[in-house]
Amino acid sequence: MKKLFLLVVMLAAMNASGQWTQCDGIFGGNVISIATFGSNIFAGTELKGVWFSSNNGSSWIQTALYNHRILSLATSGDNIFAGSDGYGVYLSSNNGASWTQYLLNSRSVSSLATSGNNIFAGTIDYGIYISTNNGLSWAQTALNNKTVYSLSISGSNIFAGTDLGVYLSTNNGTSWTQTGLIDKWIYSLAISGTNIFAGTKSKGVWLSTNNGTTWTQTALNNISIPSLATSGSNIFAATYNNGVYLSTNNGTSWTQTALNNQSIYSLATSGINIFAGTFSNGVYLSSNNGTSWIQTALNNINIYSLSSSGNNILAGTFNNGVWLSTNNGISWNQTDLNNESVLTFATSDGNLFAGTGSSGVYLSSNNGTNWIQTALNQSIFSIAISGSNFFAGTTQGVYLSTNNGISWTQTGLIDKWIYSLAISETNIFAGTKSNGVWLSTNNGTTWTQTALNNKDVRTLAISGTNIFAGINNYSGIYLSTNNGTSWTQTTLNNQSVYSIVISGSNIFAGTNYGVYISTNNGTSWIIKNQGFYRVPIIYSFLVSYNYIFAGTGDYSVWKRPLSEIISIQNISSEVPSSYSLGQNYPNPFNPTTKIKINIAKYGEVKIIVHDVMGREVQTLVNESLNPGTYEVSFDGSTLTSGVYFYKLITDGLTETKKMLLLK
Repeated sequence: MKKLFLLVVMLAAMNASGQWTQCDGIFGGNVISIATFGSNIFAGTELKGVWFSSNNGSSWIQTALYNHRILSLATSGDNIFAGSDGYGVYLSSNNGASWTQYLLNSRSVSSLATSGNNIFAGTIDYGIYISTNNGLSWAQTALNNKTVYSLSISGSNIFAGTDLGVYLSTNNGTSWTQTGLIDKWIYSLAISGTNIFAGTKSKGVWLSTNNGTTWTQTALNNISIPSLATSGSNIFAATYNNGVYLSTNNGTSWTQTALNNQSIYSLATSGINIFAGTFSNGVYLSSNNGTSWIQTALNNINIYSLSSSGNNILAGTFNNGVWLSTNNGISWNQTDLNNESVLTFATSDGNLFAGTGSSGVYLSSNNGTNWIQTALNQSIFSIAISGSNFFAGTTQGVYLSTNNGISWTQTGLIDKWIYSLAISETNIFAGTKSNGVWLSTNNGTTWTQTALNNKDVRTLAISGTNIFAGINNYSGIYLSTNNGTSWTQTTLNNQSVYSIVISGSNIFAGTNYGVYISTNNGTSWIIKNQGFYRVPIIYSFLVSYNYIFAGTGDYSVWKRPLSEIISIQNISSEVPSSYSLGQNYPNPFNPTTKIKINIAKYGEVKIIVHDVMGREVQTLVNESLNPGTYEVSFDGSTLTSGVYFYKLITDGLTETKKMLLLK
């Protein structure tokens, strides 16, 4: 059983628990399922549950079902049903504000359909279930040993797309008959009048005009069709890698719409609007039958790099170029560098440089609004600038430009992947793939391999005489204090580290398991993942305007107040003999004070702020701490003068102390 080490600091006003919050505008998930209900749109995502929009996708709200893979969605009256991967069916009657899980809670529900009071759930491996009471109870139908990818209902006819073709029931699932479309995986079904369309795995779209007795393959015949949707006489087909197709003549011919280079998982129509759920790029909307599409605000992106330029924050994404925020991450706009993977940024004298995954270095002189391509046309993993010298790390070694990228020269470090670069006075350090860290003291003319010589070095950071190297393959962070002559592995030694940023005496490490911080040069580390609904990979950091921003894999950009995340510091790793609570100092204080605590055993630590009436103000710390001595900072600048109390509760110990704020 975990031991709770609770430090309650008594103070005034409202709760302001410190944690990471997701920035608006670049978020979402791979969208597997979409359903519309009136003017409301629901999107089921790969990793982040169900999202809701009431304005045609201009903005989205994550519903209370936020931590499941959602394979299917269906609406009936005021009810929205969500089929999850491994957790059965959820129901919401309030647009996703709350959800109830029902008895079908150990099945992967790959398809849902409603007819009157009946709800049908197609599952992986267990066939079709029926509920007649809004999901309170379920009965397995006679189709009970198949994987059911799709369901569609027309009158009393229920069609089921399985891994062995299409089945039909005319009696609510009491019995099923296999139709003439057999031995094919049926990913999707759609009905228009007397026409039934079936989207298959790798065999395109098939059509039946006689309730499935016979089927004809349409002209879209050699591609996988994950989803189908109809709108009047129009039939839309979602494909992998080739976007959305449209047929206006029952499949005799098909035309590729303007959304033509993406993998589409799901389609839904509402009036004249067609919504397409994509792989990696969220939801798109067309109001003109696919002639043009706009990306809605649900536009999940991997964030590889972050930078600031003036008042602007820039995010480098996977395949979606550079996004720009002018309001501290509240909203984002895509710049005209919009179709590249942007792996790194650097700034110099008002110029902003972006290194891309396939097209070299781009330059912006207007804070990232517009970009021009420089002469270096390679994959760029890292950029570092020293005076007029610009160094670029590529798959072919390090290149140098002395004229803002107009021309580039290859340095002496060739034939290596350069993941990271860092500069300290006349020393240039290069972190490589599998070949450790290299050093040049003459602007790259010659290079020497340092003692860290067989590691995959993804990131480098320098603070004074300390050089930190973040290593892939669960090797953590190494430290050198002598320009790489020797290296020592820090206690962060079991994570893959993709990013490091230093702010004062604080070192932040972005890993495959979220954020770590060290206040003592890597001697000890504290996990700082509060607020993440699923702990992400951290590819990049930015410290700007009293916030720290984190660029993540699949979860876009998050931010956290810098003062809050560094409120606790480890000042000694020596294991105390017992827990203890120190008197705050100074005392009286105005407006800041420090509290020292001794932690005897590893455990969860929570620091909460209350006033004398017991009203909670702020959660200062809520995390697991290793044994040691810690110092916690508290800022009472928003409080009134008076007496306050703080209390420590842990195994066998309760202690209270008084402090005085005087203004």
